[in-house]
Amino acid sequence: MDWGIVAMVPMLADFAACHHRFSTARVENRVMTMTSPFSVILSSADYLTLSRRVSRVRTEVRDGLRARIVLAAHHGLPNAVIARDLGVTVDTVRKWRHRFHDGGIGGLKDRHRSGRPRIFPAVAVAEVKALACALPAEKNVPLSRWSHFELAQEAVTRGIVDSVSPATVRRWLHADAIKPWQFRSWIFPRDPDFQAKAGRVLDLYSRVWDGEPLGRDDYVISADEKSQLQALSRRHPDLPPGPGRPRRQEFEYRRGGTLAYFAGYDVHHARVLGLCAPKTGIQPFEYLVEHVMTTEPYASARRVFWIVDNGSSHNGVRSIERMNTSWPTAKLVHLPVHASWLNQVEIYFSIVQRKVVKPQDFPDLATLEDRLLRFQDRYNATVVPFDWRFGRAALHDLLHRVTAHEQIAA
Repeated sequence: MDWGIVAMVPMLADFAACHHRFSTARVENRVMTMTSPFSVILSSADYLTLSRRVSRVRTEVRDGLRARIVLAAHHGLPNAVIARDLGVTVDTVRKWRHRFHDGGIGGLKDRHRSGRPRIFPAVAVAEVKALACALPAEKNVPLSRWSHFELAQEAVTRGIVDSVSPATVRRWLHADAIKPWQFRSWIFPRDPDFQAKAGRVLDLYSRVWDGEPLGRDDYVISADEKSQLQALSRRHPDLPPGPGRPRRQEFEYRRGGTLAYFAGYDVHHARVLGLCAPKTGIQPFEYLVEHVMTTEPYASARRVFWIVDNGSSHNGVRSIERMNTSWPTAKLVHLPVHASWLNQVEIYFSIVQRKVVKPQDFPDLATLEDRLLRFQDRYNATVVPFDWRFGRAALHDLLHRVTAHEQIAA
C-alpha cells in the first residue's frame, strides 16, 4: 500500500470542500450582482399599504405573497434571492415585479380571465330562468313548486337544451337570486278605508292624533289576545343540550287544556300589562281594559288610545260604545280589516311564542300562566320600545304597489 497516497486523501477532501465553497460563493456573488430591469421604488403611501397587507391576519395568502415580493424588491433584493427567501420560483417573482412596475398596486390584482367557452347559449339560459319564474300549473306540470332537478328535467323535456345537470340550473338561478321553491303568503287590503284607518294608527305611533301632537299625559296602548295556548305535558322529561347535540324532546304528550293571554303594550314606554283567561271573549277583554285603566299612569291620564284589530272580543261600533261608557278617557281605535301586522303587540306575542311557549312542556295550565306572567315582569324590566319605522310614506308606497299589481292582474 502506498502510504503517501493514503496521507494525501484528507488533503484532497479538504481541497474539494474548499473548491465547492469557492464555487458556491462565486455563483452567489454573481447572482447578487444581477439586477432586474424592472426597478421598484415605493412611495410612502404604497409602502404603508403593502406593509399593512402583509401584517393583516385576514389578508389572502396570494395577496400577502405579492406584497412581500414587491417590498423585497423595493429593498433592492434580486429576483433569485426573493424567490429563495419566499419559497417560490424566480418566474413568479419576475411576474409580480413586472406587474407592479407597469401598474402599481392595481397591477397586483388578478387579471380578467375569459374562462371556459360557453356550453349553453344565452337564450337557453334565459328560457330556463323564465321557466323557473312561472308556476308549474301554468306549464301543465303537476307540481306546486319547482326544484333544480325538476327544472332540469323540464328543460330537457321541452327541448330547451339537450341535457343539463341540476347543479348547472342551480348556478343559473343563483346568479339572479331566483328561488322558485320558496313562497310567502299575502292578502290584498279589502277594507275600503284601509289607508285612512291605517294612517290614524301610524300617526299614533308617531305621537300624533288628528294632526296635533300628543301630550305628556297621553298614552297609546296596543292590545290583543293570544288564544289557544296549550299546556302540553311530555310523557318523558326533556334531555338538556350538550356539545354538538341540541335539546331533545319527547314527541308524545298529554293535553292539559288551553288558555288565552290578553296583553296591552304601551307603545312609547315598552310596558306590558296582561292577564290570562280560560278563553277569549268580550268579558276577558274588558278585564284587561280594567286592569290597565286602574293602573298608573293610565288611571290619571288625559287620554289613553287603545289600538285593536277586528277580533270578536273588540270589534264593531258596540265595542267603542262600551269603552266610552266604562272609561271616558279611553278611546278605541280599530285597525283596518286584515291588518293585525300593524299592531305592535303582535311583535310582543311573537317573542312570547319563541321564548316562553315553545318548546311546549307544561304539566298544567297553572304552570303555563305562571310562566307567562313572570316573563311579562322580566320583559318590562329589560326592554326598550320597538324601533318602528313603517310610517305614512311607507304605507303610501305599499298601497301604490298593490294597486299597480291589481291593474297588471286585471
